[in-house]
Amino acid sequence: MATQPIGDRLVSVEEYLTTGYDPDCEYDDGLIVERNLGEFEHSFLQILLGTLFTINMDNWGVFGLTEQRVQIKPRRFLVPDVCVLRLGLPREKILTRPPLIAIEIMSPEDTIRRVSAKAIEYLDFGVEYVWVIDPGARVVYSGTKSGLQLVPSGELSVPGTPILVRIGELFEKLDRI
Repeated sequence: MATQPIGDRLVSVEEYLTTGYDPDCEYDDGLIVERNLGEFEHSFLQILLGTLFTINMDNWGVFGLTEQRVQIKPRRFLVPDVCVLRLGLPREKILTRPPLIAIEIMSPEDTIRRVSAKAIEYLDFGVEYVWVIDPGARVVYSGTKSGLQLVPSGELSVPGTPILVRIGELFEKLDRI
């Protein structure tokens, strides 16, 4: 599935928010943008991460949401594969406040350039941590303002919290199936 605008007309924010897309799409200043997803490795890692944050919700003080719309600008909505929010924040139908972590899982059609640009958008919005997982290459990146940085240890953490995700363990579960 290509990450590109679909349709040949501009759509209002209101129309985007009241239309069901299957799978959900992103929105960029009037354009509906398809997301790359729907493949086995992508899906399985997404559910593993969602489960990991759910199981550790009380200990880590956070919870995860999958495919949650995030409004990063008045006319820009992104849909991270997984976003992680601190417990105790007001609940929103569409997130308008930055989550603590945005996680993108790459599909074969994704490029480092595209996910790097998306990571910068998240960071500019105020997301503190952006993690990009490439199941094909079995690597993980951390988003920075200058782009993606490989995390050679494969361990993702949030300083000052007990949050620790060992991507190698998730890949091991993926490989057992």
